[in-house]
Amino acid sequence: MNERICQLHCLPCMTSGGAALPPMPLHQRLRIWARRHFSRVLRRRIKGRIAPLFDLLSVKRAEPRDAAPSGALIAAEAPAISAGDRVRVRSCQDIQATLSISHELKGCAFMKEMMPYCGTTQRVLKRVERFVDERDYRVKKCRGVVLLDGVMCQGTADYGRCDRSCYFFWRDEWLEKLVDEPEA
Repeated sequence: MNERICQLHCLPCMTSGGAALPPMPLHQRLRIWARRHFSRVLRRRIKGRIAPLFDLLSVKRAEPRDAAPSGALIAAEAPAISAGDRVRVRSCQDIQATLSISHELKGCAFMKEMMPYCGTTQRVLKRVERFVDERDYRVKKCRGVVLLDGVMCQGTADYGRCDRSCYFFWRDEWLEKLVDEPEA
């Protein structure tokens, strides 16, 4: 699975003589190098040309060619979710069926730290329309993303515990809206 390491790799100046971070994988070093040397437009073009190559190299799922992939079916059924709604996080298999080769759906990554929440019932804290991307300190807009109440990142397997407690971004397609029964 594609490893996502939070924002720790962007903040090396915050380590104060603590344990040294493990060496960064090659794909992450290349991504940082490209971010420094290429414009956003050029990076998108390069990514658009390389992505089909990764699709050819990846192992294909056993689905008939004329049938719609199961990820497309889930995306078409995405409910209108708002703050305060109760939702059930879909199973890991259903979520992974929606992901690209880089383990993303519409730019939103699914981290392995999110897997323990699959199949659980949660409450939606709020919808996300804008956020600050700390990699380039720009405000970015998004659609179809929510935060779940109390579902936060506590660190990664690679870097250990983290005290920032960032919320995970969840796509609407990864959630099932539950109908609350009226109380009598």
